[in-house]
Amino acid sequence: MTEFDPEKFEEKYVHYFEELEAAYSNAYNQLHGRYDSEILRAIDRKVLNESEPVYVGDREFRIDLPEERVEAVRAAVDDTKQFDTVLAEFRERIADELVRSFEFD
Repeated sequence: MTEFDPEKFEEKYVHYFEELEAAYSNAYNQLHGRYDSEILRAIDRKVLNESEPVYVGDREFRIDLPEERVEAVRAAVDDTKQFDTVLAEFRERIADELVRSFEFD
């Protein structure tokens, strides 16, 4: 378990890099095999690699996305409905994994 400090999270890549990496990886693994692998990979490599995890307080995280990247990748995939579904679930699972890694639940 990693002790969480909201002030340290402002420099998250210095203090919590391993936890962030694990949260993204675990979320990907949970979705792998459930959705189209090309859409999942596109979201992982072209959208989430530029996302920003944010601690919003009260044991809650959100994953901010670069909108221009979201729109570019959405336009490039065949199934935009599945893209939106996968992206929403991916963000939710990453946030849940961060809560779990800091033992907030």
